[in-house]
Amino acid sequence: MKARESVLSSEALGDIRDISPIIQPGMSDSASLDNVFEFFVMSGMSLPHALAVMVPESFNDKNPISEDLKAFYEYHSILMEPWDGPAALLFSDGRFCGGMLDRNGLRPARYTITKNGTMVVASEVGVMDFDPTEIAEKGRLQPGKILLIDTQEGKIYYDGEIKERLAAQHPYRQWLNTNRIQLEKIHSGRKVSNAVDDLTVKEREFGFGQEDIDSTLIPMATRGQEPTASMGNDTPLAVLSDRPQIFFNYFRQQFAQVTNPAIDSIRENLVMSLTEYIGRVGTGILNPDETNCKMVRLPHPILTNTQLDILCNIRYKGFNSVKLPILFDASKGGVGLHDAIDELCHEAEKSVDDGFNYIILTDRGADRDHVAIPSLLAVSAVHHYLINVGKRVQTALIVESGEIREVMHAALLLGYGASALCPYMTYAILDDLVQRGKIQENYATAEANYINAVKKGLFKIMAKMGISTIRSYRGAQIFEAVGLSESLLKAYFGTDTSSIGGIGLDKIAADAKALHDNAYKSTGVLKNEGLFHWRKDGIKHAWNPETIATLQLATRKGDYALFKKYSHLADNAEMPIFLRDFFDIKKNPIPLEEVEPVEEIVKHFVTGAMSFGALSKEAHEALALAMNKLGGRSNTGEGGEDSSRFYTEADGISLSSKTKQVASGRFGVTTEYLVNAEEIQIKVAQGAKPGEGGQLPGFKVDEVIARTRHSIQGISLISPPPHHDIYSIEDLKQLIFDLKNVNPHAAISVKLVAESGVGTIAAGVVKAKADLIVISGAEGGTGASPASSMRFAGISPEIGLAETQQTLVKNGLRSLTRLQVDGQLKTGRDVIMMALLGAEEFGFGTAALITLGCVMMRKCSSNTCPMGVATQDPKLRAHFRGDYHYLINFFRFIAQEVREYLAEMGFKHLNDIVGRTDLIQIKPEDTYPVHPHLDFSRLLHQEKGDESFYCTKQQDHEMEGLLDYQMISACRQAIADGTQVDLDYSIRNTNRAVGAMLAGYVEEQRSKWRAEGKPENDDPAAHVQINVKFKGSAGQSFGAFAVKGMDFKLEGESNDYFAKGLSGGRVSILPPIRSNFAAEDNMIAGNTGLYGATSGELYINGKVGERFAVRNSGAIAVVEGAGDHCCEYMTGGRVVVLGETGRNFAAGMSGGVAYVWDPKHDFDYYCNMDMVEINLVEETTYRKELHELIRQHWLYTGSKLARTMLDDWNRYVEEFIQVVPIEYKRVLQEEQVRKLQQKIADVQRDYSE
Repeated sequence: MKARESVLSSEALGDIRDISPIIQPGMSDSASLDNVFEFFVMSGMSLPHALAVMVPESFNDKNPISEDLKAFYEYHSILMEPWDGPAALLFSDGRFCGGMLDRNGLRPARYTITKNGTMVVASEVGVMDFDPTEIAEKGRLQPGKILLIDTQEGKIYYDGEIKERLAAQHPYRQWLNTNRIQLEKIHSGRKVSNAVDDLTVKEREFGFGQEDIDSTLIPMATRGQEPTASMGNDTPLAVLSDRPQIFFNYFRQQFAQVTNPAIDSIRENLVMSLTEYIGRVGTGILNPDETNCKMVRLPHPILTNTQLDILCNIRYKGFNSVKLPILFDASKGGVGLHDAIDELCHEAEKSVDDGFNYIILTDRGADRDHVAIPSLLAVSAVHHYLINVGKRVQTALIVESGEIREVMHAALLLGYGASALCPYMTYAILDDLVQRGKIQENYATAEANYINAVKKGLFKIMAKMGISTIRSYRGAQIFEAVGLSESLLKAYFGTDTSSIGGIGLDKIAADAKALHDNAYKSTGVLKNEGLFHWRKDGIKHAWNPETIATLQLATRKGDYALFKKYSHLADNAEMPIFLRDFFDIKKNPIPLEEVEPVEEIVKHFVTGAMSFGALSKEAHEALALAMNKLGGRSNTGEGGEDSSRFYTEADGISLSSKTKQVASGRFGVTTEYLVNAEEIQIKVAQGAKPGEGGQLPGFKVDEVIARTRHSIQGISLISPPPHHDIYSIEDLKQLIFDLKNVNPHAAISVKLVAESGVGTIAAGVVKAKADLIVISGAEGGTGASPASSMRFAGISPEIGLAETQQTLVKNGLRSLTRLQVDGQLKTGRDVIMMALLGAEEFGFGTAALITLGCVMMRKCSSNTCPMGVATQDPKLRAHFRGDYHYLINFFRFIAQEVREYLAEMGFKHLNDIVGRTDLIQIKPEDTYPVHPHLDFSRLLHQEKGDESFYCTKQQDHEMEGLLDYQMISACRQAIADGTQVDLDYSIRNTNRAVGAMLAGYVEEQRSKWRAEGKPENDDPAAHVQINVKFKGSAGQSFGAFAVKGMDFKLEGESNDYFAKGLSGGRVSILPPIRSNFAAEDNMIAGNTGLYGATSGELYINGKVGERFAVRNSGAIAVVEGAGDHCCEYMTGGRVVVLGETGRNFAAGMSGGVAYVWDPKHDFDYYCNMDMVEINLVEETTYRKELHELIRQHWLYTGSKLARTMLDDWNRYVEEFIQVVPIEYKRVLQEEQVRKLQQKIADVQRDYSE
């Protein structure tokens, strides 16, 4: 907005300079939006016009809106980038008032209209009470839609009417067609070569290694997607490396966690856009005119050589361009680089003054005497310089660079101001690979695949921050620089925030010159630097053959002296790998005997969250056995746990993991699972790939994993990027409350990933009542992650942990929560350093797996782990030679080392040193060459005051006076006797998670019975029947985790998250008996109902909101209309929709069956067909199933619509569509064939006998 002020003009407000800045500095996101909204309205825009410009709905081809409205949105998108949510916006100017949601619709907004003209819009229902007979309509704000009330005329305007008027204000379609150029429709007869002279020299000059080609470019060019990597990043940060670095490597991706959600850019692609515009931005956002459309539209920002040539040679409609070289004198070092950047910025300004629509920054001219300025440094410098001189929006920046090859490189250039880029060296390499037969594709296909891979990667990086469009992402600078000096960042990147200080132009110039000089000196093939796989002469890896072999031998032999050799290797690397390598401890020795014993120290240790599915059964159980024996905790990971393990022992040790994880996919999260936990961990993000979901491919889903995850063998399982019940801190607080209700005895923990700002998030998490917070470092391991995420997302655990500790202490919150840290912890010294920075618990993942036999082959995602650790292949699992005793040895050795360090420091207990950064001393500056550039003062800052440095208090979970206490009291005898009880209650929206504690209590009784090994059929609690009728407006999470034997009927309405985690119970929701509105036309329940349900029934006599039945694994549900994204990620169960659905139905659906009533015959437009097929309901079996489901719906809700359908069944059944996942259908057919073959074999055997 600051850049745009230079071209804005307003007749109503006069000189814009008198009121600038339009956005007041230091304001929140909401306040900033309000500033701009107010500016537009005061300048003469109507309320809905201003909002439609600022927060447009998605208008790509997957959205059912008119062409005129699409033109309206496109015209304005040229002039202003969209603001992303999540946001529910309410607005008024005194006469008009209204509301709207952003394009993703992640915030709840419900409205009620009465017959006397009263309208209530709020984030939940039940804020005002009305007589049921007075209600005329109940509805919700929909994604991207506006609702407007004229209080003077007493009229309501709905979205369709509002948008129709906006689209008709000007001939937007005509303006666009006349003035806008679409790049993909321009064809040139010019022949443009993709080759470059002296290819190998240029490859070296721009930092290419053989691994870049083999492990990055070839997979992108052949598969059309980023390569996948495993087991985390154990190489040094760029600033710590002893090798010349390309400048991109100093930056890290930021991502959304808790305060706003990430987006699924694959399954929810309908809200995503890479469309970009280049040219001079017009002056008329307040003065509509067709000249504002004089832009070139790009379908995405990745240009081919041919497309760049076209852009350089457009000679009509006033378009012109200039190329500016980004080079500096090879002999002048940092001074030469500084001067070259200054000259470049002034040349860019002159180019703007000369009227060039877009500037191409190019390093094609690099030669023996001229080194390429790092393209990221060049584009950011020019971008910020032009903003400062008020000339940024008058031109677009295009980067033509030989450096660009990875997705991260493209994201950085766009994030720091580029509108488009051309990776010409990558194209030259692909051309060479095709000609030499290294890629078995023609060049056009290889190029297209590469560009598609970059596009997918850009979508994913944007989506991590919850950003939907490239126009919002461009220039947003959503990255953190690690290892760059404050002066450099202030001069060229618009910030002076640097967590650890770092290098400046001199070092950047030296690295660029080193690569340049090497290019012209070296001969022969490119070198493999060993970034992903250790090589003897390659990049340093913390885990290398020597450290792996020594650790495994030490733990198998139980040899502490050998373990000390291992820890010496790990702790005393020749060059630093981690930030903690710069630290030492202050010593004040005491006798070792005075220090707490190993048996107490090991209780501070946990193993990382690694799922059964990623790991083999043998490895997963070994982790549990070891930690249970030691008194630590193992973690199920996100895949659940075979329920038989809750009640099974081996060698007298429980096989049950004490920490049960609840991740976005909710795999295996049943009430039984939760009540058998000592700790329930909410996984918000994972260190190796924060902001992303995951996918377990079908070939890894065997019978046991399918049973554990409540799925079907052979079907792929998808985890969404966000928890669909966590879009804010308030939502997290609700989930913590839900889980605490189900299991009041368990601690509730929240797993975050280290990034700048994680301290503020952690403070909110403590206020949301978390008992424990995990800070996971970016170096953490993973079974599978996009390579760019593993290398570039998140920051070191030392930085994130230090910020979290300081923020919690400063705000008086540290005493209320425990802090746990993980990320490449390997030795007792690592534990000590992390304790000094603020942790009291310590997670070990990779080290634990290596102890069990992992040799870092990094084949986890392919199911080919040769050691049987990370595979489901029975033949490979037979190779597993790990033993839980090895893990016991490992953790006892770590604890013994911790004791020795504590004795050296003069402390008796590990808790005594938590947060004591004053006990850290920095190693001498001559220890490592990079040391003088680094500043650890922020990292080691210690907050003063009375607040404890570690957890000393219990959280108050505010569970007094809950309705569930009354229900449990009323049901206790029936549960003990296995009889029926009938109850009635009134309910309000302040009654949250009603039924969750009751469900947990019932399941706890059943689990105790199972643990005693008694026949389950003899358990009285297994036969109890609890029927409860409610009247009123239920709060969030009504009926959550209800178990078999619970039957809840709500006469009224429900807020969000109803029936989440349903585990066998039945929930019915119907309008008040005295209401006279048509139930099937009105909203009766909110968003994200039935989330993560595994079994049970849900019947709703009315419409529901967005994301109904998301991740349903086995429940049956019938509703009478649903919003966007219904049945998303569904893997089992049945869903019937007796009404209209929103967009994107069945996205990511891999199991189960849905039936949708489609009298308008347009359902195919609303269904995501990527993974499903749709058919009429023709088979008798399915017709009977559908009839029975609708009959049950009528039986439990009295639905008039259901009764009508049943009475005229032969007519209505013809109007239903069946939705079946393609993979699910294939698996069922294969199972039918297998059964038939078995039957034939049995008959043949009987005949032969």
